[in-house]
This record gives sequence, structure tokens and C-alpha cells, in this order.
Amino acid sequence: MIGYITLGTNNLERSAKFYDTLLSKGFDAKRQMEEEKFITWGTEEAPSQIAVIKPFNNGPATVSNGGMVSLMLNSKEAVDEFYKTAIELGASDEGKPGPRESAAFYASYFRDLDGNKLCAFFFDKSLS
Repeated sequence: MIGYITLGTNNLERSAKFYDTLLSKGFDAKRQMEEEKFITWGTEEAPSQIAVIKPFNNGPATVSNGGMVSLMLNSKEAVDEFYKTAIELGASDEGKPGPRESAAFYASYFRDLDGNKLCAFFFDKSLS
């Protein structure tokens, strides 16, 4: 249902380096489009799914209050590794990996270098 997600940045080069590493490790995603104000990443199966963008109105990028992007991974171990990579790249912790509301939902939370909140999660259908 979702076509793509954009995350605002005030430093496109710094943000691009962060997402180049993070998305290549978690999803084997690569840059799909690159323009002066934005860069998108995707996979062959799902091109241009995530983008970082400098606001087109030339105002500062700000963080959404209550907004979050959730990225589904294929195992608890993948969630652990994704979170670890994000923190190593300078992300800030918003919730270490672990089970949440139910044993089936395993998630971690962090903020990227611009303060955008992301969740990496795995849903184990066998436990629901």
C-alpha cells in the first residue's frame, strides 16, 4: 500500500552516508535515484522505497511529533544487527531490541542523525 517514505534532512551528504550503510546491511538496498535535493534507496523488488530529502520549500527539516517509519526484517537477529549498525553510525537509542506488546512482536527503536524516529521489527507469526 505504501509507495515510498521520505525523511527530512538538513545535511543530505551526512544522511546519505548513514542510510547507504544502514539500508545495504538490513535490506541489501542501493541508491535508486539521486538529485540535488533528495536520494532514494530500494531493492530490485521494491525500487525507491525510502528517501532522504531537503525540504522543497527551503525551510529546515523538522521531526514529526508522533511520526515513525517502521521497517520489517526477517528475524530477531536481523533486528539486533540493524539496530546495532544504526547506533554505530550515530543514531540515538529510543528502545533497545526486544519483545514488545506480545512475544510475537520483536522491535527496536532509534532516531537517525536528523532526529527522525525509526523502528526495526520482526513479527513471528508462529507466536501470535
